[in-house]
Amino acid sequence: MIDALNHSRKLIEKPVTRRGFIKLGAFVAAAGLVPRPVFADIPAFAGPERRLAFYNTHTGENLDIEYWEKGEYIPGALAEINHVLRDHRTDEVTTIHPDLLDLLHSLGGVLDVREPFHVISGYRSPKTNAQLRKRRRRVARHSLHMEGMAVDVRVPGLKLSHLSRAALSLKAGGVGTYPRSNFIHLDIGPVRRW
Repeated sequence: MIDALNHSRKLIEKPVTRRGFIKLGAFVAAAGLVPRPVFADIPAFAGPERRLAFYNTHTGENLDIEYWEKGEYIPGALAEINHVLRDHRTDEVTTIHPDLLDLLHSLGGVLDVREPFHVISGYRSPKTNAQLRKRRRRVARHSLHMEGMAVDVRVPGLKLSHLSRAALSLKAGGVGTYPRSNFIHLDIGPVRRW
């Protein structure tokens, strides 16, 4: 279903001619698709608000905040999240993609998590990413962390395998499991696992 949605989005992103519009309509009808948010089927999205809690393992900062209310993201809340998920090595802040926040929110809803997500890595500046690549083979050259589209997390008291399986079940992006370091990587790129 997600692949079909991604395909329809690619069709929509191109300039649409009348013929293209008709083809898109036929594709949507044949696939049984209706426009809706990616996470619409997840119970956590039934309510009028969305909330996330974080603990940054490097800075010791805590944040428990409602970031969505009455159908809209809350700009001030997003700014606070961007700050907590900043590159702790350089203190650089970037915009964390709202879809990543929605992924975390849905994961918390599926797991019925009451504890904050412990953040190992949120945003990474290109400088930090290059330094990490020199020390670790598994750091991607074009990491989605540099785009504000990835986060490494764990949840205290929750088995990493359980967290990973729940994230994979959402089929909303990449999921990497790092048992030796006790975290999972989540991103909103293509659906894949490692």
